[in-house]
Amino acid sequence: MDIEYIFNNNRQWISDKLKQDSDYFKKLSGEQSPEILYIGCSDSRVTTGDLMGIEPGDMFVHRNIANMVSNTDLSAMSVINYAVSYLKVKHVVICGHYNCGGVKAAMQSKDMGILNPWLRNIRDVYRLHKDELNAIEDEEQKYNRLVELNVQEQCVNLIKTAEVQKALLHDHITVHGWVFDIHTGHIIDMKIDFNKILKDIMEIYRLES
Repeated sequence: MDIEYIFNNNRQWISDKLKQDSDYFKKLSGEQSPEILYIGCSDSRVTTGDLMGIEPGDMFVHRNIANMVSNTDLSAMSVINYAVSYLKVKHVVICGHYNCGGVKAAMQSKDMGILNPWLRNIRDVYRLHKDELNAIEDEEQKYNRLVELNVQEQCVNLIKTAEVQKALLHDHITVHGWVFDIHTGHIIDMKIDFNKILKDIMEIYRLES
């Protein structure tokens, strides 16, 4: 790709926005107040704003390989802290996607070098749900199910954080687990039973408010 293509597109985008609203960039440069924190995969085929049809300023975004929420990832923990405690977002979305390269890599035994510690987090999800996953004979279906289970477990990891626990306690926030079907373009709500998850894990992970 010729990088100049990007700058041409940028100029056209500016022109289009100004035609719609001459104060667009004046408004955009004001204080941000997004209502959604989106944690998704870095995959180049998954573009957050486009698939949701929302505008810049509507959503605070963090992306990494396979949409992980790891307590050792200071970047993710800082984003969650800032979005929940300071921006006061009302929703946190963890969104995985089918045909995720990170999930597929985690299901293989190949040495991936520096990626090994990261992929181990996904392998831990497999270990937790080994019986269910091993019962699935079709490899593609198994990949897809691990994508879904990974979203569920990252939602659990999210709920373990102090900021989210406090927000949930005061009903200031709602957590969502979604999967983007890259084959159809649809967003699928996993409809995760967070009340059950909270009941199961709070005995161990609950923090004093």
